[in-house]
Amino acid sequence: MPDHGHWLVQVGDDNHLASIMNRIKSATARAYNGDAGRTGALWARAYHERLLRGENDVRAAARYLVANPVRAGWVKRVGDYPFWDAVWIADRIPKAL
Repeated sequence: MPDHGHWLVQVGDDNHLASIMNRIKSATARAYNGDAGRTGALWARAYHERLLRGENDVRAAARYLVANPVRAGWVKRVGDYPFWDAVWIADRIPKAL
């Protein structure tokens, strides 16, 4: 999305969401700023989170996320977007995730 990002992440016992979000925002800001020849903050400090409790919730969220480029008019079909494929869209979510 042009003014925000969507990520579906699994938080483990040793990771906290705030730390994960800080790393994601930092890495993407450095990459974008380097490419754009700019410096400074890129992301707002806050973020919105939603707890997904089961396989059906995860699958529904993943499908919503990969359909965003279609809703935004970037592509005509989900499969046309290069990052559409996700393990969470499969019929059965692997227990290791």
